[in-house]
Amino acid sequence: MKVLLASPRGFCAGVNMAIDSLEIALKAFGPPLYVYHEIVHNKYVVTHFREKGVEFVDHLEEVPHGATLLFSAHGVSPEVREAARERNLTAIDATCPLVTKVHLEAIKYARQGYTIFLIGHEGHDEVVGTMGEAPEAIVLVETPEDVAGLTVADETKLAYLTQTTLSVDDANRIISRLKERFPQIASPPKDDICYATQNRQEAVALLCSEANLVLVLGSQNSSNSQRLAELARERGVAAHLIDGAGDIEAQWLDGVETVLVTAGASAPEVVVEECLDFLRDHYGAEVEVRTTREEHVSFPLPKELRAVSVE
Repeated sequence: MKVLLASPRGFCAGVNMAIDSLEIALKAFGPPLYVYHEIVHNKYVVTHFREKGVEFVDHLEEVPHGATLLFSAHGVSPEVREAARERNLTAIDATCPLVTKVHLEAIKYARQGYTIFLIGHEGHDEVVGTMGEAPEAIVLVETPEDVAGLTVADETKLAYLTQTTLSVDDANRIISRLKERFPQIASPPKDDICYATQNRQEAVALLCSEANLVLVLGSQNSSNSQRLAELARERGVAAHLIDGAGDIEAQWLDGVETVLVTAGASAPEVVVEECLDFLRDHYGAEVEVRTTREEHVSFPLPKELRAVSVE
């Protein structure tokens, strides 16, 4: 068996920053340490931190007054920030800067009186946080079919934004419909879909035609990981989203000569290595790294931790 190992894959700069933030906060403040929602959408990462004494909460009422709370990479709404202040929590903001950019764009357009179409998935942590910045001005658009039913009072004051972890192809289909329906709609000055999401999708698009099977390391609640598997299937290649080697089913590999292995932006390299070891041990796999683009992006730690990390 031949394994094509996609590069880039796995952790993006925002995820690296969020995980480093949690590690440093644990050393500085010790457990119990609280995180609003999962730090990133990955079962392995969440389990790793739970075992170190981190508690992931979905409601701030679960956090004791005066405790230390870290906001996850997906961002939160102003309402959550205010609730944290009211509970006298020491808040550390590990929101990915690319998500913060979308929040700031939403605030800007809302202040200018625009109606904002947010392209994304209902209930996703990032979407909930972004919509919370200007709930009266934002309308969620999930599919191209949604566009036909949109109505606005002033078509000259319209803008669209996108969730950062979407499929580029899916987002573009919706954007095309929006521009057809509302020719004057304003677009963000720079694409909202994050560089890492685009790069990982590009790698799958370029490489999957050489494979009989695609294995995507990532959790089921990871939007960007789901998109990678969908991208391969859309191109006629069987694909499975797995948390680790333990999820691999033998029948998937029957008659398979070439496997493309990649990982979503929230999946750690350790689960990739375990998957490769499994394929080597059971199928004599030879691994070939295929690089489609170089990445050299990094983000600074939250300001609350910059002094702590130096000590």
